[in-house]
Amino acid sequence: MRISGQKQLWYWGIAAAVLMLVLWRLGSALTPFLIGAAVAYLLNPVADWLQSHGFRRVWATVLITLVVALAIVAALLGIIPLLVRQFGQLIETAPEMFNRLQSFLGERFPELLDEQSPVRETLGNLGTMISERGGELAGIVLGSVMNVLSVVMIIVIVPVVAFYLLLDWNNMLARIDNLLPREHAPVIRRLAKEIDDALGGFLRGESLVMSILSIFYASALLLVGLPFALLVGVIAGVFSFIPYVGTIIGGATSIGLAMFAFWGEPVLIGAVVAIFVAGQLMESNFLVPKMVGQHVGLHPVWLLLALSVFGTLFGFAGMLVAVPLAAALGVLVRYAAERYKESGLYTGREMPTAPPAPTLIEIVPPGTVERERRQAERAAHQRIAEVRIDEMIEERAQQEAP
Repeated sequence: MRISGQKQLWYWGIAAAVLMLVLWRLGSALTPFLIGAAVAYLLNPVADWLQSHGFRRVWATVLITLVVALAIVAALLGIIPLLVRQFGQLIETAPEMFNRLQSFLGERFPELLDEQSPVRETLGNLGTMISERGGELAGIVLGSVMNVLSVVMIIVIVPVVAFYLLLDWNNMLARIDNLLPREHAPVIRRLAKEIDDALGGFLRGESLVMSILSIFYASALLLVGLPFALLVGVIAGVFSFIPYVGTIIGGATSIGLAMFAFWGEPVLIGAVVAIFVAGQLMESNFLVPKMVGQHVGLHPVWLLLALSVFGTLFGFAGMLVAVPLAAALGVLVRYAAERYKESGLYTGREMPTAPPAPTLIEIVPPGTVERERRQAERAAHQRIAEVRIDEMIEERAQQEAP
């Protein structure tokens, strides 16, 4: 008997609730495994490409692991310490920058900075807060990161999980496919492919865009000679996944630093402005259309909402699953909208009910059923005779026994 749609919804709802409960209770323990799964998912197309070009899966996985490990070691030894050092220097320089800003405004707009002006009080409080709390904030941020991404997790658990998942990725997907409900398997496969297209295209495309923009901004600002160029370039590139936000944050910070460092040299200040104009044009007209393309399943606002909600509910582990869940919810909402437009609720007409499943009848040659019935009766009589013979032999043995 077929399970009703309402019961199926109940079962899937219970499964989703159990998953959320596990994520809530075991989020910190699951974090390294979620990171490893994310790494394996992002690198799986590279492994498939190597495999299609003659590499065995195990050697493709080993090669990818070595390259990624070398890149991480290089970042940990070279780039990240420099970023941390520049961040600390920027915090130390902030009070002087605000004092210069106050002097500039006082010369150009003296009415804004009189003793009763709220602008003067705000700038003073902001500079004092950054100088006093900036270092403390940096320590808190770095400490939180190290609590979430512990040394053991980075060195041991994540690489091991990513290696084995990447090695067995296709086999794992095949086993999951065999467990799909047969009635809904075609629809689930179609939705899973749409989710993979949206999620994979967005993550891989945006990762490339952020990397290219970070390198471009940092390199160009270094050539100009801007202080803290690497830090500002990386910040502008990382925040570029939100349209215009990376350009605004990086551009405002860079122009402020340029006015602080290059005051009296308008050519260099104009060069900094031109760098961010060129970066925005390159991002909008080339990078995003070519690398992200039509993967619009993850709107930036929808992504930020998912990160905020799941991060609040489940912590860092929730932020890791927020992006794939946002992609899945987006695809499911579009699928539900398609079904709604096909329903009578949208068209205003009662839709015909689906026809019942046909009854399958097997046609066999005449006399087949009768022949099978006689064979079954003959086998039953033979079995009864064998049992009676066994009973007679057992009785005779008991009588002959002394």
